[in-house]
Amino acid sequence: MSTYAIGDIQGCYAALAHLLERIAFDPARDRLWLVGDLVNRGPESLRVLRLLRALGDAATIVLGNHDLYLLMVAAGHSRRDSDDTLAQVLEAPDCDDLLHWLARWPLLHVEGSHVLVHAGLLPGWTVAQAQALSGEVGAALAGAQRHEFLRELAGNRPEAWNDGLQGWERLRVIVNACTRMRFCTPDGRMALRAKGPPEQAPAGTLPWFQVPDRLSRSHTIVCGHWSALGFHRVPGLIALDSGAVWGGKLTAVRLEDGQVFQVPG
Repeated sequence: MSTYAIGDIQGCYAALAHLLERIAFDPARDRLWLVGDLVNRGPESLRVLRLLRALGDAATIVLGNHDLYLLMVAAGHSRRDSDDTLAQVLEAPDCDDLLHWLARWPLLHVEGSHVLVHAGLLPGWTVAQAQALSGEVGAALAGAQRHEFLRELAGNRPEAWNDGLQGWERLRVIVNACTRMRFCTPDGRMALRAKGPPEQAPAGTLPWFQVPDRLSRSHTIVCGHWSALGFHRVPGLIALDSGAVWGGKLTAVRLEDGQVFQVPG
């Protein structure tokens, strides 16, 4: 059995199909880890969702910001971006089933020495704490207050975590860290508007994974989200967003031996 971690697909079905052929993926034997952002920007989000749903237990997924945006739009709690490509999903006869399947995935998956998350973890969070906080968001998505949660989700504040946060502010910080963060200050204040490469870090910030004494260094973080960073592998980090939807590549890493596979986006 092999486990292949795959970067942001964002509706690029042809690239995903090509990559699965390239790695000779067999759902009866192998597993896929998807870092989130399955949908949007690319042309075939509906086919991506249907393919991954059909894989059943062979696919492990964490939610990205574009996946949550789809859930917010479908619930009527977000204005449509002028350049989104979600119409096929929203108009599909199986839309409700696909959204129900998507919403059951967590923000975080921990297995052995690896953590799968879309964007990153705040430097003051241990892996165990992050996993528990992900569970709080999962409960909100699965519970009776799902629509209220999706209505209150958008926004950049609070910018930092503290254990006393409650309600929607608490959940918003958890979601923003796990699905949107790139840069933060050493004490964990997020700079959520910054999208450039690491060398363009806003004053006083650095890439979240470079914060000294980050408490999640006990594990290797497998993530995506940051196309300006590109495929980036250093001890304790495998960043997989190589910009497939922007004409870059779709990347997979076989976790057992670290072999890298890439196809054009």
